[in-house]
Amino acid sequence: MADQSVEQLLTAAAHGDRGAWEGLVDRYGRLVWAVVRSFGFDGPTAADVSQTVWLRLIEHCAAIRDPERLPGWLATTARREAIRVLGLQRRQQPSDIALDTADRSSPLPDEVLLEDELSREVYSAFQHMSPACQRLLRLLTAEPRLDYATIARMIERPVGSIGPTRARCLDQLRQLLNRPRNAESRIHD
Repeated sequence: MADQSVEQLLTAAAHGDRGAWEGLVDRYGRLVWAVVRSFGFDGPTAADVSQTVWLRLIEHCAAIRDPERLPGWLATTARREAIRVLGLQRRQQPSDIALDTADRSSPLPDEVLLEDELSREVYSAFQHMSPACQRLLRLLTAEPRLDYATIARMIERPVGSIGPTRARCLDQLRQLLNRPRNAESRIHD
């Protein structure tokens, strides 16, 4: 999918090609996440807003006239959705009542930095995994959830191999995350 143009991915996605959707999310997922997180949402709220952005793309992908401007469309849609959610949150919090407890609706700046750093590390490690492991882990974390029988059909493997393969892929991810940081720089030198 990496060699396909945005137009090709959008066209295939509009026709239900799951691989094309994965390609679009791989390409632009970090952009959407960065825009949404810039509004200071906690992890679950940011994930909900991001999912809504992708839903909007599903609803409008056939109507996008200039596919090369998709990053701008996604960023604008992410900002609009984040602003909408912020408005809903403000309506839910009474403004004239003094609370005795600290406001924990948004994470502290150091928590955001740690979570972003962890996300980058996981994403980087994920990119170094085998394509088969990447695909399997994406399918296992898809929303709505897919059962093992569906995943087995999609990757053309026996149902009984999904669990053990998942365990090996997660071990591979753990090993990539636990390797020394300077080892990665030596790999790229």
